[in-house]
Amino acid sequence: MRDNVVVNVGPEPLSFEDVIRVARDGAAVRLTDDAIAAISAARQRVDELAESPTPAYGVSTGFGALATRHIDPALRAQLQRSLVRSHAAGSGPEVETEVVRALMLLRLHTLATGHTGIRPMTAKTLAALLSAGITPVVHEFGSLGCSGDLAPLAHVALTLMGEGVVRDKSGNVTQAAEALKQAGIEPVELAAKEGLALINGTDGMLGMLVLAIDDLSRLLKTADLSASMSVEALLGTDRVFAPELQALRPQPGQALAAANMVRILAGSGVMASHRDPENCARVQDAYSLRCAPQVAGAARDTVAHAANVATWELASAVDNPAVLDDGRVESNGNFHGAPVAYALDFLAIVAADVASMSERRTDRFLDVARNHGLPAFLADDPGVDSGHMIAQYTQAAIVSEMKRLAVPASVDSIPSSAMQEDHVSMGWSAARKLRKSVDGLTRVLAIEILTAARALDLRAPLTPAPATGAVVSALREAVPGPGPDRFLAPEIESTVRLVADGALLSAAEAVTGPLS
Repeated sequence: MRDNVVVNVGPEPLSFEDVIRVARDGAAVRLTDDAIAAISAARQRVDELAESPTPAYGVSTGFGALATRHIDPALRAQLQRSLVRSHAAGSGPEVETEVVRALMLLRLHTLATGHTGIRPMTAKTLAALLSAGITPVVHEFGSLGCSGDLAPLAHVALTLMGEGVVRDKSGNVTQAAEALKQAGIEPVELAAKEGLALINGTDGMLGMLVLAIDDLSRLLKTADLSASMSVEALLGTDRVFAPELQALRPQPGQALAAANMVRILAGSGVMASHRDPENCARVQDAYSLRCAPQVAGAARDTVAHAANVATWELASAVDNPAVLDDGRVESNGNFHGAPVAYALDFLAIVAADVASMSERRTDRFLDVARNHGLPAFLADDPGVDSGHMIAQYTQAAIVSEMKRLAVPASVDSIPSSAMQEDHVSMGWSAARKLRKSVDGLTRVLAIEILTAARALDLRAPLTPAPATGAVVSALREAVPGPGPDRFLAPEIESTVRLVADGALLSAAEAVTGPLS
């Protein structure tokens, strides 16, 4: 966690950087004075409705299909406890801490808009949990994405009540009551409307969308890097990436990807060795080389669309019922996760396709009929050694899994709540599978870079471009160069880490400057 970093949370939209700081860097949070004022004003209206004899959904009635029952004031505190306890029904593996922290921050932001009717002290307690590094244990299964991420958010609300299980700042699993006591945080006795306000949102799926956009923005630049290394080591041509050719099809992402590849390949001795037509009889490269900017560029444009969706969502206040600025408390459908779910599914599709093209480039290195003079499977002694034969199998297995993960979740729907919630978004499911796809893309690109680096070493005495050479040098600090077969899995994992943390991309950018 970052020391002394505090993210202010008010009615205004959060930024992507705010979410990353809190979710991944462990930044503390603070509710602004404007947030407290907005929360207090909305709460006053909810208190008025709670005292009124006229039933108001979520304030003085049951929930969902049970909304027709008017709840006696003496039972309303029990109503809130019952809502949270019954909805904290998640099952399966534990969700990652960064996801839960993103979910908590995004819920806090909705509370800070003053459109939920929660009490200031309840919002402050949620902020205190984040700042103390207390993370409720949330489970993989339980959300249908409508009404929002009910079960995951209910596990967070349960923690506010001092119940359930959490991870403390050190990552240890403990009882919520003990963790709150150690942090000096008083549990909350939920009042009217607060249970719904804490659980009725799309915060989990939105948090995962923001995290995925952060990852994919880095990985798509890494895909340009891996593609460049493959074009170079396979004796391909960079002429197809010229800006005048990209201008004939003015897709913005394509132009960025091609420009990145031109910069990465600049000054390559390998490329120069066959640039003279007398020394190169090849007319066109395979699609996986020649069309790399078209695919990675389209992926970029899809990420840009998803970022627009996320930006709109970060400016949203998702709750039902919602407290309007004029004091009305109105039921609505803003909790439906379709906008986020679609974006999540789109990203799983492009991640799978970028990975698929990467795997095809890797495969070309291993085939003597297509690798232009390199040894079979890049083996030190083909027949005795297998080289990268099975690394490509691993890559292919991941790509096949990613193709399955690319099947959209958002086209599915399963009715719930006695047919009151008869169409759901499955946005949480779309987000969970996208996280697996992002991990898969990281691994696939790592194997391509590992293979391309080996091939570039085997092209000696020809020299790679300064940028690709810097990447090979950075990789060689963790993974040795060509030689007889070694235990390959640790070398793959080392490369995966260098891709995931951006170290290899940084090595290239130290030469090229920031890539787009």
